[in-house]
Amino acid sequence: MSQSPFAVAQPAESVLATNKLIRNTYTLLSMTLLFSAFTAGLSMVLNFPYMGPLVTLGGYFGLLFLTSHLRNSAWGLLSVFALTGFMGLTLGPLINAYLHMFSNGAELVMLALGGTGAIFLGLSGYALTTRKDFSFMGGFIMVGILVAFLAGIAAMIFSIPALSLAVSAMFVLLMSGFILYQTSEMIHGGETNYIMATVGLYITIYNLFTSLLHLLGAFAGED
Repeated sequence: MSQSPFAVAQPAESVLATNKLIRNTYTLLSMTLLFSAFTAGLSMVLNFPYMGPLVTLGGYFGLLFLTSHLRNSAWGLLSVFALTGFMGLTLGPLINAYLHMFSNGAELVMLALGGTGAIFLGLSGYALTTRKDFSFMGGFIMVGILVAFLAGIAAMIFSIPALSLAVSAMFVLLMSGFILYQTSEMIHGGETNYIMATVGLYITIYNLFTSLLHLLGAFAGED
C-alpha cells in the first residue's frame, strides 16, 4: 500500500520549522547580547549609578510583560531590544563596582564572562546534539527559581552574606538546567516563538554571569 505524500511532508515541515526557530533565536540572541554589551559599556563610561532593586525589577518585569504581549508582532523585536538594553544598563554599575572594589576586578569579570560562555555553549551544544527531551525539568526549575528569588530578597533585607552566596550558587545550577530545558523546548515544539525563546536564554545568560561574578568576587577577589 502506497504511503500518502502528506504523511511524509508533515515531519519534514516540522523539522524545517524547528531549524528556522533555532536559527532565528540564536541570531536574535547574538544581536541582543551585543546591544546589551553596548549599553553596559555606555553606562560604565558615563558612570551610571546603581538603579536599586525596585527600579531594576520594575523595569525588567514591565518590559518582559510588554515583550510577551507583543511577541507575535514586529513591535516584539523592538521590545526585546528595549528589555536587553535596559538589562545592559543595570550591568554597567555592577561591573564598575567590581573593577573598583577588587585589584583583580578585571580578571574576575573576564572569568565570569568566560565561564558563562563555556556553560551556555556546552549545555546548548549538548541539548542540540543529543536532542534529548528535558521538559521534565520545567516544574523543578520554576519552583527552584521562585525559592532562590525569595531567598535572595531575604538575604538582601536581613544582610546575610552566606545566604546571598548560596542563592548565587543555586542560580548557577538552575540557569544551567534552564539552558537544557529551553533548548529542548525549541527542539521538541514546547516553544515556537523565537522572541520568547531569545528572552528566556538572554535572562539565563544574564543571571549566570551575575551569579558567577558574585561567587568569584567572594572567593577569589583581592582587595
